[in-house]
Amino acid sequence: MHYDVLPGKEQTFVDAFLKVIDVLGTTPGHVESRLFEDVARRGSYLIISRWERKEDFGAFVRSDAFKAVVTWGKEEVLRGRPEHKIYADA
Repeated sequence: MHYDVLPGKEQTFVDAFLKVIDVLGTTPGHVESRLFEDVARRGSYLIISRWERKEDFGAFVRSDAFKAVVTWGKEEVLRGRPEHKIYADA
């Protein structure tokens, strides 16, 4: 998942991500998630998540909790629409 954050809102985004990590820890199928920042482009972040099954991730992104976080992000901290890509094991 790729996110571009409004200037000055970077720490707010990071703090929110840390809260989301707590929720993900109780989400069925979630293995791990990590947040990375593009060192050449401040405010550009990538979240890499591992899930046991693609269906588990799909259930998460359809959840009310995920929708609430995305709505908050669009209204408060993001410069644009997040981009999501799914990579499957070969």
